[in-house]
Amino acid sequence: MNILIDELPTELLVGEKSYHINADFKTCLTIILAFEDEELTALEKQIILLTDLFVELPTDYEAAIKAGMKFLNGPIGETAEEGTGLRLYSFSKDANLIYAAFRQTHGVDLQLDNMHWWKFLALFMDLGQDTTFCNLITLRKRVKTGKASKEERAAARELGDAFVVSDLDTRTLEEREMERTFMESLGRGS
Repeated sequence: MNILIDELPTELLVGEKSYHINADFKTCLTIILAFEDEELTALEKQIILLTDLFVELPTDYEAAIKAGMKFLNGPIGETAEEGTGLRLYSFSKDANLIYAAFRQTHGVDLQLDNMHWWKFLALFMDLGQDTTFCNLITLRKRVKTGKASKEERAAARELGDAFVVSDLDTRTLEEREMERTFMESLGRGS
């Protein structure tokens, strides 16, 4: 897929059938925000992906979820090497800074503009280094990798909650329930 010459997908192949999708960045961000929401179960997140992304629900839910996740990763996900595993931003927590960075770098007003998810991703990957958002990402990465200077660590502490981006909880519902039960048993035993 070449974003410069190929038409961006508005359908996904699930099994042998193509299904129309809602490819607008706002729809896709809604799905991403659901996946960031620790209050939702994995099943609830998958339901949101299916019902928000697909205009007509495919019959093969598992294949549709895989196709949807591949689409959300964008064309870059097909060729990108495995990342560091560090979570450096959150579309919910950093929303204002991301909005401002789009305005500053690309002159795009995300409130007014509609665009394909993959266009959004391409612009997102090229946000200017002089934006507050990118400076925050750089600081988070330096602190999380242990490469931050004393001054940078102090600046991170001063930012407080605005600096912290928790890693996503990828445990299953059963694993979370087992931990909750275990922690409760520790509380009763003491």
